[in-house]
Amino acid sequence: MVPFKKTSLALIAAGALISGNVLAGEQATIYGKVNATVQSDDTGESETNIKSNASRVGIKGGVKINDDLKAIYKVEWQVDVSDESKSDNISARSQWVGLKGNFGAVMIGRNDTALKKSQGKVDLFSDLNGDIKQLFSGENRMGDSLTYVSPKFSGFSVAGTFIAEEGNSDENGTSLALMYGDAKLKKSSLYAALAHDADVKGVDTTRVTINGKVGGVKLGAMWNESEKAGKKGDGYLVSAAYGIGKTTLKLQYQDSDDVNGKAKQAAEMVTLGADYKLAKNVKVFGFYTDTSFADNSDASHLALGMEYKF
Repeated sequence: MVPFKKTSLALIAAGALISGNVLAGEQATIYGKVNATVQSDDTGESETNIKSNASRVGIKGGVKINDDLKAIYKVEWQVDVSDESKSDNISARSQWVGLKGNFGAVMIGRNDTALKKSQGKVDLFSDLNGDIKQLFSGENRMGDSLTYVSPKFSGFSVAGTFIAEEGNSDENGTSLALMYGDAKLKKSSLYAALAHDADVKGVDTTRVTINGKVGGVKLGAMWNESEKAGKKGDGYLVSAAYGIGKTTLKLQYQDSDDVNGKAKQAAEMVTLGADYKLAKNVKVFGFYTDTSFADNSDASHLALGMEYKF
């Protein structure tokens, strides 16, 4: 007998949810993206790789309870489209259930922390080798969590995450953020955020983010400070993006001695890239990332890829 694969279970769950929603007249949206690159990676040894960059599929929706209240949900999985394994290429992303109303939204389950959400769109190479998580702490998606996001008041909103100690650490963790403006810079020309994590994965992190438009250029900046077991570190990022027709040129620079970044040591990272839109939801892109570490080692990544959002 052929055993069930994780993919089969995911498809069964998706089908059940969609069928139930159709019968109940509820809202259900299937969404996701496939992002894959061909890369030349030099991290001491040079090799060519095919990489899946946080490709994902999800289902989200809700049902109206009354004029002032709606039940909402989201179930999302990450899919590694480059993995040669046929049975172990799916992992959980944000998966939660909650309520939404005039008070804002409350979600229970696995979710991005308030601090992670506060980054907005300042990271121009999210999910790629130039992602801010390589050098900065605070990029956490936590289970055992309760998340609240307020409605906007005069452009301001707040978000908070409570992480129960079970399965995460010996202490309860909290993440708080104060945000202003539109993170996508479509409804406003400025976005800014101040956020703080207390004992999230044993780390205290403070982050300040600002993103805005100056003429046709989108400019971003971030300062990130972390403390773990009495050790402190910080870092900063600056980014710029400029659109020319269907092409977007991008530049991002990071400098960090964050105590909990993936690099595990002080480093500088610069990434250059360009996106070209083939359609509203399809693009081809390329980037080059170079990282110089404090021990005088370095790493580089040259990639060409495609992304399809659905």
